[in-house]
Amino acid sequence: MTFVQILSWLVRMMNKPTDHIASLAKGLQVIECFGAETPRLTITDVARRTGLDRATARRCLLTLHRQGYAEFDGKFFTATPRILRLGMGALAALPLPQLVQPWLDQLSERIGESTSVSILDETEIVYLARAAQRRVMSIGLMPGSRLPAHCTSMGRVLLAARPEAEAAALVRRSDLSPRTAYSLTDPDEIMERVHRVRRDGYAVIDQEVEIGLRSIAVPLLDVHGEVVAALNIGLAATQASAGELVDRFHGSLVRVQAGLRRVLA
Repeated sequence: MTFVQILSWLVRMMNKPTDHIASLAKGLQVIECFGAETPRLTITDVARRTGLDRATARRCLLTLHRQGYAEFDGKFFTATPRILRLGMGALAALPLPQLVQPWLDQLSERIGESTSVSILDETEIVYLARAAQRRVMSIGLMPGSRLPAHCTSMGRVLLAARPEAEAAALVRRSDLSPRTAYSLTDPDEIMERVHRVRRDGYAVIDQEVEIGLRSIAVPLLDVHGEVVAALNIGLAATQASAGELVDRFHGSLVRVQAGLRRVLA
């Protein structure tokens, strides 16, 4: 047997079908159906969102119910707080939240506004750490919270860090339904803003996610210059105009960016 044949055999063995648990994969698909905009789902809802047949969706949901991960009222299934263990355990294992939290706390205290750090997960951003001075959105943001990437300041920063084709594909796959009257819904216009972020090194969002909310974000880079996350400041629109955000807060963000770059490996 030649070296190439041996290598091919090893690859086949490492990826043999018996290493894949299909039922677990289906269960994870069902769990991912629950979100801020879909907290209560029927069997039909889950089957439609996952592409699973009704019988499989039903078995997955009833298993989650039996294990305490979902409540069931006879029609609707609702995720329970127990399901947070799955995500929070993963977040707790990441070193990044522990590294950035003291910097967020200090920055938030100094400027009197809320600060956050997030990463990109497909078409959404996931909050890793947050220091809140006041509630600036109608929904409560915390580690593990998700928002669309295309209409958030941190999302556009993270999209700008991706290759052009990849960023454009993510925008096209996003749900571009307007969240406010200020939301951009044209993929080309959104990508033009992403290009601007790539040029300027920061992103400003003016009430595209929620009326009354403005934010500014910069990328967080590691010691090798790679973008690993995004950092933002969010505040009520009454606190500053969109044009004032750069003058008032960009310098503070850049100082934290520089400090963290020395410690993010």
